[in-house]
Amino acid sequence: MKTKIITKNLFNPVSLTVLVILVGIWVALYEFEIITGPVLGVLLVVSLLFASAIQIADQWEKAVVLRMGKYRGLKGPGLFLIIPIIDRIMDYIDQRIRVTDFKAEQTLTKDTVPVNVIAVLYWTVWDVEKSALEVQDYNAAIEYLAQTGLRDIIGKHELAELLQDREKIASALQVVLDESTNSWGITCQNVGIKEITIPQGLADAMSKQAQAERERRARVILGTAETEIAEKFAKASEEYINNPVALQLRAMNYIGEGLKEKGSLIIVPSSALDSMNLGVLSGLASLGKNQGQEQQAG
Repeated sequence: MKTKIITKNLFNPVSLTVLVILVGIWVALYEFEIITGPVLGVLLVVSLLFASAIQIADQWEKAVVLRMGKYRGLKGPGLFLIIPIIDRIMDYIDQRIRVTDFKAEQTLTKDTVPVNVIAVLYWTVWDVEKSALEVQDYNAAIEYLAQTGLRDIIGKHELAELLQDREKIASALQVVLDESTNSWGITCQNVGIKEITIPQGLADAMSKQAQAERERRARVILGTAETEIAEKFAKASEEYINNPVALQLRAMNYIGEGLKEKGSLIIVPSSALDSMNLGVLSGLASLGKNQGQEQQAG
């Protein structure tokens, strides 16, 4: 994006108002025959020169004044006067923060991957005299300097670094640009990376790699969980070995909980039934059946 250069007309509202008033006075005097025609012509020319000497700079601007081609000084903000014909305003320098976007297309990274990068530069003029006298067109100079610096930064980093450390890359570029523009009276305050575009084939491959990595992590987590469960069961088995009654009660509890569910069917090995008290088991079955009937009636 090209930064807009400030330009102004020779006359401003104040100078035009003064010119109209003076011309009106001289014409009125001529109509009343107080002044002659030649005098009126001279007064009109003088009025035109006086009006052109009245200049205005906005609050955020500085006017660079040259006198006979030599630097005279800065004027503004506000109302100021110049000497017509001898003085001229070279430019109005805007001292507000400006925004310039720039990009690097098909630039190779350190690992030879072509990328397209779009960035934004925030900069401001802190020394109007230097910016006016040291560089011809500082707007274009900054844009080309930023683009060149971005290409250099991309060539020094691998693709993974560009994608993961955007802030670090932007900070490094900001330092490089600020060092170069300081002598122009310009400060580069901040650089932001807007977009990094990589080839579609590489993007698909990276997506598959990320998906495979997520699946690997899920399997690792599942294996870790299985290991922890096996350790817990091993500790429980040690408790049940020396306490068969506790094992019997635990098995009966599992069966009882299963019988509470509607329409549940539990298949238990005969060896397990032999080790349990069948009377108690039958009572639990009846209890589960009665609870099921009550729930259906309710």
